[in-house]
Amino acid sequence: MKNILIPIDFSKHSKYACSLASKIAKKTHANVHLLHMVELPTGIIDMGSGNNFSIPESMLYIRKVKDNLLDLKKKYFTEISEVKHAIRFQNPFQGIKDYCTKFNIDLIVMGSRGHTALEEIIIGSNTEKTVRSMDIPVLVTKKENTDFKFKRIVFASSFDSHENKAFSKFVTFAKYFKSKVYLLKINTPQVFESTAISKKKIETFTEKYDLENYSICIYSDTSVEKGILNFSEEKKVDLISLATHGRSGLSRFFNESISLSLSKNELKPVLTYKI
Repeated sequence: MKNILIPIDFSKHSKYACSLASKIAKKTHANVHLLHMVELPTGIIDMGSGNNFSIPESMLYIRKVKDNLLDLKKKYFTEISEVKHAIRFQNPFQGIKDYCTKFNIDLIVMGSRGHTALEEIIIGSNTEKTVRSMDIPVLVTKKENTDFKFKRIVFASSFDSHENKAFSKFVTFAKYFKSKVYLLKINTPQVFESTAISKKKIETFTEKYDLENYSICIYSDTSVEKGILNFSEEKKVDLISLATHGRSGLSRFFNESISLSLSKNELKPVLTYKI
């Protein structure tokens, strides 16, 4: 992993992303890119009369944004050897996509404003669009993770052959942190598979990967989403990893809202890999 991108809007959520990304960058020796997208009103670009923003005001705003990015560098990334920052005048989603292509970004770390990270991915947002459309992994976090460690990671999947590419990237990520990995298959009343069949399927799926510290886990619940969350709470995992279909984000897996009994502060960061 060489380059990590954090989209910045200066909300507390993007600061949460900075905190988490700094830990990843330190461990993987990756470069960090802070990207702020500015969707300027027409008046800033149009120099005609009647503008709401003057050129001095525009320059002052940009200078303030740059100062704020530099403040984030000092607060979160003092131990990272190379931290770049950029301001782009573009639609946020398209700007992120173009920047990733130009700088060969390996991982995007984003803050989530939804009630939960998974909920935001489902209902549609810039986060959802990024997860759905990017060919690189996207890590979504929604709370401060000051003592976050990558000791326990769950990879939830159907373990079909078309997920091999996503799983290969996940294995590389897990090895950086020498994580304990839970390979999780959720059984539901609607889509049921015997434990023996599920276990054999996972064993066959993973046999060509050099993954040492892992457990195969078959878990039953009323929905895939609830199963992932309930299992993750039971095992006290640090990170939930999923493979996603670009055409529909995670919606094909999650059709129900998250149980109200789960505190919004308990949801773990979610790492997604596009299939």
